[in-house]
Amino acid sequence: MGISILAASVDPLDKAAEVQQDVSYPIAYGVTKEQADSIGAWWEDRRAIIQPSEFVLDGNGKVLSATYSTGPVGRMQADDALGLVRFLDKKRNE
Repeated sequence: MGISILAASVDPLDKAAEVQQDVSYPIAYGVTKEQADSIGAWWEDRRAIIQPSEFVLDGNGKVLSATYSTGPVGRMQADDALGLVRFLDKKRNE
């Protein structure tokens, strides 16, 4: 469908590289609070991490869907993202 997926993590390069072995999309590593804030991610100060924050953007950068979670449950998988994009595309073309 011509879509791209990108993950962002506070993890250092070595940890992100481990995760990268299991996925086919790029993972940004070493994300700071300032960077998380700039993309609208949910930053948790206590542990200095990004909580699951997922965004689906259109080709112009408009946010079509945003999902936030306060823990590991609710993380969108690549197949889920593709399903959501297909749904949104179908609705747009109706």
